[in-house]
Amino acid sequence: MRVAIVGVQGDVEEHVFAAKAAIKKMKIDGEVQIARRKGIVSKSDAVVIPGGESTTISRLIFKSGIAQEIIEAAEQGKPVMGTCAGMIVLAKSGDEQTEKVKLLNLMDISVKRNAFGRQKESFQVKLNIKYIGEFEAVFIRAPAITKVEKDVEILATFDDKIVAAKQKNILALSFHPELTNDTRVHEFFFKMIN
Repeated sequence: MRVAIVGVQGDVEEHVFAAKAAIKKMKIDGEVQIARRKGIVSKSDAVVIPGGESTTISRLIFKSGIAQEIIEAAEQGKPVMGTCAGMIVLAKSGDEQTEKVKLLNLMDISVKRNAFGRQKESFQVKLNIKYIGEFEAVFIRAPAITKVEKDVEILATFDDKIVAAKQKNILALSFHPELTNDTRVHEFFFKMIN
């Protein structure tokens, strides 16, 4: 199993560490690679778009050609996970704050940037996530999903806001599962690989 962590900006190393820990815990043969240029995503079985700054991530993946590889991977049924800013990039539409973000248009969701406030309003909370159970979720300047189409399954809500959803092979999370020692979100994601 080969996992690509999109490495243009954001908390890339934390996702690498979490992915490796999940692979080890699942006792499967796998490798994790950072994709900073074209050619890595296309050879991977799963793709993670980390949190960071959505405008920057979007600009760099489209400029480098990684965006097209992510779209093709998703169309081939390969699992794609976006956390925080990565979730924004996966969406079909966003609020006025997402106007500068070129979206991948892979998931039938609308998102709102900074739905829980600015950096200083970051927080940690226990979430009940469908298929996973209770999970200590870290929210940093987090977005939220404001609208889902019928094919999208809501996995978790907080404060009447959708914070985790799945559509076929696409997983979107408002929070940062890589910032905890709990690998269950990554394990759930890797089980989505055919």
